[in-house]
Parts: sequence; C-alpha cells; structure tokens
Amino acid sequence: MSFSPLPDYSFTHLTDINPDFLLKQGIKFLMLDLDNTIAAYDEKTPTQEIISWVEHVKAKNIDMFIVSNSLRKKRVGAFANALEIGAVLNARKPSPNGVFVAMAEAHHTPDHSAFIGDQIFTDTLAANRAGVLSIIVTPKKLTNPLLALRYLFEAPFRARGRNHKALD
Repeated sequence: MSFSPLPDYSFTHLTDINPDFLLKQGIKFLMLDLDNTIAAYDEKTPTQEIISWVEHVKAKNIDMFIVSNSLRKKRVGAFANALEIGAVLNARKPSPNGVFVAMAEAHHTPDHSAFIGDQIFTDTLAANRAGVLSIIVTPKKLTNPLLALRYLFEAPFRARGRNHKALD
C-alpha cells in the first residue's frame, strides 16, 4: 500500500484500455469511477460506446464494479444496472475503504485488481492505498472551473504514469 499520487498507467480515454492489456497485467477485477470516467456528470445513462467496451471487457472474464464517491443512488444504480455490474456508493475516496468493499463483495484480492479513474487525488490515491493497479484517464468533460483548476494541478502526476495509446 502506497500513499503515492502517481498512477501506474495513463490513458486518454477509458475505451482506449484494451482487455488484453488488463489481462497482461494479471487483472481479473476492474473497478471504475463513474463521474467523468464512465460518463460526464450530466449523462444519465451509459453511451453505446461504453456499453460495448464493458461487454468486451466482461467477455474476457474480467469482473467489474463501479466505485463512486457519489451519494446519488438512483444515478449510480442506473449505470450499474445498465452495465450489469456491481456498485459501491459513498466510497469516500481517497480512502481505500470503497475499493476494499468492492473487492470483498466480488471476492477478489488486490494483486489481481485495478482501478480506473479520472482524478489523481481521489481515484489514484484510493487505488494506490488499496494496493491495486492504478490507471488514470482524461476526464470526459470539464464544465466546472474548479475541476479544471484541479486537473491543472494534477498534470505533473498524470505525466508520470506510463502513457499508453489505444491497443487493439
């Protein structure tokens, strides 16, 4: 477990992450942040691109879970139901507790788990503190000036992640 804000890997888009890349890392369980990782804050349901990507990942026998700081049970539930995956609400990232809850519910261990999110100081820290592979992606949509400022502060940490292009 590490308190490091440095992600293990960095990708531009969630859908750039090929399941074969995850399998090569030994990943059997993939946790995802919801807001600005799976969907922009104003999206109510997953796009067809996200649905197809999730189906592709699950077809490789990688289990999936949403781990969100959101308290909006209806919204998180709508995404979890549409994607047919589990969810943890009110994860309180950067605390690793939500990550541990998801792993316990899905019966997985840190050594075969990964977490993908869009924020260094919540998602990456929670993943690293839980001892799982951390992957950062570019946020889906920056509509709030405070979020844009936070992402500016995160830029040096994002740049330290091993950058990958889309893999087919």
